[in-house]
Amino acid sequence: MPWRATGSTRRWRVAEPFALAALAIEAGFGWPQALYDRIGHPVGGFARLINGCEARWNRGAPTRRRRMGILTIILLAVLAGGAGWALEAAAERIAGRWAWVLIGLLAAPGLAQRSLHDHVRAVAEPLAAGDLPAARAAVARIVGRDTEALDEAGIGRAAIESLAESFCDGVAAPLFWLLLLGLPGIWAYKAINTADSLIGHREERWRDFGWAAARLDDVANLVPARFAGLLVCLAGGRVLGPRAGFASMRRDAHRHASPNAGWPEAAMAGVLGLRLGGPVAYDGVWHDKPWIGDGRAAADAADVARALDVYRHACLCLWLVAGLVAWRG
Repeated sequence: MPWRATGSTRRWRVAEPFALAALAIEAGFGWPQALYDRIGHPVGGFARLINGCEARWNRGAPTRRRRMGILTIILLAVLAGGAGWALEAAAERIAGRWAWVLIGLLAAPGLAQRSLHDHVRAVAEPLAAGDLPAARAAVARIVGRDTEALDEAGIGRAAIESLAESFCDGVAAPLFWLLLLGLPGIWAYKAINTADSLIGHREERWRDFGWAAARLDDVANLVPARFAGLLVCLAGGRVLGPRAGFASMRRDAHRHASPNAGWPEAAMAGVLGLRLGGPVAYDGVWHDKPWIGDGRAAADAADVARALDVYRHACLCLWLVAGLVAWRG
């Protein structure tokens, strides 16, 4: 809930530093492997529910598939948001005025700032050492494209594109919904975003059943994606600077197939002086995607390292935003 009652007064819950707590906990600990081995991750629970609904309901005529897809995403969002509401209410009962600490702990798994950084760094390190097979194996964990034949530039671009897009999906957007709606907001968003990644595709199998998930994810990321692009521009002061990022966003953000992913990606291309996107293969089929940015297409290990530096500063901007919201609230 965004506010709580205290005596005869009401104050916005954003006045409490629970978002800062969530950012700090996730940055410090991530989601430990031992915990993952024991209980998995909350997103895995969403995935199992989505896959179960898809196996049972994604059949029949296109109109039926679309109706059942709508039902699936409503069910998922209600369950995730309801669980968040129940956990937030329980935190208030258990911890009282210190509930923000517990809420931060429960929100932290919905953020991916450390995980994303570590996965992209795992690409940058072998790429810098010239170990292309290891770099291909690492980038294959974070992108869906074919990676077997990628050269250094292809690996670098793939890693940077994933970093830029996932800054929105994994950090900026969850934090936005956490600040706006608390635990119900962040976990409903994560459920919707997980559904989009699993079923929100244009292939015939998913086109109708995943339609609602894709559209709702577009709406949920509408504001966060543009805000993420803004932060990437501001964080690019140590490279080509905000002006190059803003120019790239204005010119190229709309060229991306997604109405949202192009904003942080175009911003990253601009501040790094790169061209991202371009032709890419999925399951052996080449897709002639447009280029985003007007710089070099030959991204290298140094560019991935610079992208990580921009990412860290963009995350720091989010910390400042969360702190400012709490202070001003």
